[in-house]
Amino acid sequence: MSKPVHSMIRVLDEARSRDYYARAFGLEPAERFDFPDFTLIYLRDPASPFELELTVNKGRAEPYNLGDGYGHIAVVVDDVEAEHARFAREGLPATPVKELKHGEVPLARFFFATDPDGYKIEVIQRGGRFS
Repeated sequence: MSKPVHSMIRVLDEARSRDYYARAFGLEPAERFDFPDFTLIYLRDPASPFELELTVNKGRAEPYNLGDGYGHIAVVVDDVEAEHARFAREGLPATPVKELKHGEVPLARFFFATDPDGYKIEVIQRGGRFS
């Protein structure tokens, strides 16, 4: 049996990315490993064992090309409207709140945030299949 433990993204600026994920999602560093050519930083919410791994390749000066294959990671929140308003107050980029239905059945209320490297994070109202 397997258990998902982390998702990894490559970031250009460690400080900028750590600040973003702390302010946007409350993620805190769990561990940091410095190697000669790269650094790995594991971020987590204290309430969840799942981690976001930030990989910083040393000497990289230009932004990563995310291409057309990257999807997104997703987080759930208790009040998507309040989170959207908080993102606006913090000056954090976010799309308008939307609702997705399957036929007439509501599936999710959500918005997408964008981190400093262009990665998309779906912020979903807790409930239903996203409890």
